[in-house]
Amino acid sequence: MNIVKATRRYEEWLGKKIRLIPSDLDRKHAAMAADSFSFLRATFYRWMQLWAELCQECIQAPEVLGVGDLHVENFGTWRDIEGRLVWGINDFDEVWRLPYTVDLVRLAASAHLAIKGAHLAIGAKDACDAILTGYHEGLSAGGKAFVLEEHHPWLRTMMTGVLRDPEHYWAKLDALPPAPRVPESARKAIDKLLPERGLRYRVAHRIAGLGSLGRERYVAIAEFHGGQIAREAKALAPSAAAWAHGLKSAPLYYEEALERSVRCRDPFVHMKGKWIVRRLGPHCSRVELSSLPRERDETRLLRCMGFETANVHLGTRRAANAILADLRARPKLWLHRAACSMVDATVHDWETWRAKE
Repeated sequence: MNIVKATRRYEEWLGKKIRLIPSDLDRKHAAMAADSFSFLRATFYRWMQLWAELCQECIQAPEVLGVGDLHVENFGTWRDIEGRLVWGINDFDEVWRLPYTVDLVRLAASAHLAIKGAHLAIGAKDACDAILTGYHEGLSAGGKAFVLEEHHPWLRTMMTGVLRDPEHYWAKLDALPPAPRVPESARKAIDKLLPERGLRYRVAHRIAGLGSLGRERYVAIAEFHGGQIAREAKALAPSAAAWAHGLKSAPLYYEEALERSVRCRDPFVHMKGKWIVRRLGPHCSRVELSSLPRERDETRLLRCMGFETANVHLGTRRAANAILADLRARPKLWLHRAACSMVDATVHDWETWRAKE
């Protein structure tokens, strides 16, 4: 099955689970043709198809509740219950029970493609080493959340750049077009997350991300005590891993992953029915590589990404010792070689998709 057929079949499967927006799917298909890094971000379903075939040495690794669609732009910041700025993995749409190696190889492959696209300046092998070093440190330490207050000042500076300025952020949200149709269940989910009952707001249709592009996504924008606030409702569906395994139905693990991870949770992120609802704000959002300062320590950043991946995997009880033993038995450069195999397959699929477009 090639990428074109795989995409059609996955979207047919997904369309039976949730309502899809055809115009947003068209945008997603166009973005998939733009570059290989964007293609990777948009095609976790294809990754799960190819994974077992191309990374056979990784499939018997200890299993965890993994992120699934992990990549170098699936990280962001939020405010915890104490109002502190926290950094970590931003999106758990594709959470599934997976060998721990899936997340590491996908994160490393995304770094390879970001390097190819000049989004990162580090060497590919060095990127893999940094990810693996941070991951090992996180497991060995029992994990620790990245609270950007008195700790990690370099990371805090990196995450609060000019492009995340509040005026710039709210101008983008204000420019969003109104949503022509908002399901009542989405409105109810948003209402439960507002700071007071009866608050008036307008609902806009938000186009964001790539993996989830095509799903219903609504953002409510309101004035509240002298400033703007926003809440988003995004439709949730079973992980694409379920489709790759031929399952017709599957549970949603989003909330479970948040609860179990070593994490200072965002108190405004919850599942309400089949919607994931969250607060949006200048520092409560995903961070793109393009918004980071040009002068940055990429080795240190990738180590933190590896450490944060361990924070999530530690949510699976008794997994740490088994993973550390498995890592000790793996040959040198295993992560780099596995990432290269998946990058080659991804680039081949991207070229096939681009020729179709």
